[in-house]
Amino acid sequence: MQNITIKFDKLNHMGQDLLLISFPYDYDTKEYLKEFNGVRWSKELKSFYTLFSKTTTNALFQYLRKRKYYVDYEALKNSYNQKSSTSRIVRKKIGISKKPNQNVLKKIHSFKKWMRQRRYSENTINTYESMLLMFFGFHHTKGLQEIVKTDLENFNTNYILANGYSFTYQNQAINALKLFYKHQGRDITIADSLERPKKQSKLPEVLSIDEVKNFLSSISNLKHRTLLSILYACGLRIGECLNIKTKNLNLERGFTHIKSGKGRKDRYVPIPNQMCILLNKYIDAYKPVDYLFEGANGGKYSPVSARQILKRSLSTVGIKKSITLHTLRHSHATHLLESGTDIRYIQELLGHNSPKTTMIYTHVSSTSLDRIKNPFDDFTI
Repeated sequence: MQNITIKFDKLNHMGQDLLLISFPYDYDTKEYLKEFNGVRWSKELKSFYTLFSKTTTNALFQYLRKRKYYVDYEALKNSYNQKSSTSRIVRKKIGISKKPNQNVLKKIHSFKKWMRQRRYSENTINTYESMLLMFFGFHHTKGLQEIVKTDLENFNTNYILANGYSFTYQNQAINALKLFYKHQGRDITIADSLERPKKQSKLPEVLSIDEVKNFLSSISNLKHRTLLSILYACGLRIGECLNIKTKNLNLERGFTHIKSGKGRKDRYVPIPNQMCILLNKYIDAYKPVDYLFEGANGGKYSPVSARQILKRSLSTVGIKKSITLHTLRHSHATHLLESGTDIRYIQELLGHNSPKTTMIYTHVSSTSLDRIKNPFDDFTI
């Protein structure tokens, strides 16, 4: 499976932009690809495809990387740059279409095994592996011992920054390289030469209570509505939600046991009465066996599918804000604060280590802002 390369390309067909997905025939690959929401087979095009968008393309890329497929998006990149250059000047971006050499791949595989032994989360392991594959794919002509400080600076400038990747992405790349070099027993001053970007002080986007009500009530599919509702009702991270097992629920007492949340911290989270009613209805209808939310073929539900559900639901009610699944958690915390809940209690519910993390919601709470008396109100002009 690791030797299969999947190619991305873009085609405008009957007025719609399609993402074409091609690969040498393999049954397991075909079945895995079909599980991704929105992917279809076209007899006319003789290719798998889905509607093209940057969000879908990135989600599909991450979905395939989970199974260690190599994705060749050179044709897609060329198509995009060619189209863009006709209307505006585009800064040339450097892509990665090569694999690291076999010796480096073995080192990365050994590093993964070490992280598992140290009980790093699967999300961290997969993220770090992806970062290392990109870095050493970028420098595919060099072996591990040949990498020098200027190679890291080149990767940072001509790949991370050139492609406009986020502060978080850049930070993850630095973390992956530092830990990898530490594991190799090499002097980590090479990785330390990568300066961390200046952290942005962005306030979280939140929905109003009416917006949450409207878009949740617009979801006709019971499973989808239950999934998005519990994210808001209990203020959960998507990973925490999808890790809930039926045995972790106690609907009679109205709580769920969140095991190994962020930072491997367990906590008990109360479930409101209306959410318990919805969960009972969902469980009666779908009868989940192990995980509360399971995929079509069993096992844990995919976060990619959850993001697509959210996107469709927001589109249905016409909400155009930049909303993610985590926005539901932000909204939950903000609405608790506005209803008078003590900030320390909110910190415990959300599983924050530091009250400083929770205090950010005081900056977006309309109740807190309304309490501020502006001296201009006493002016008579």
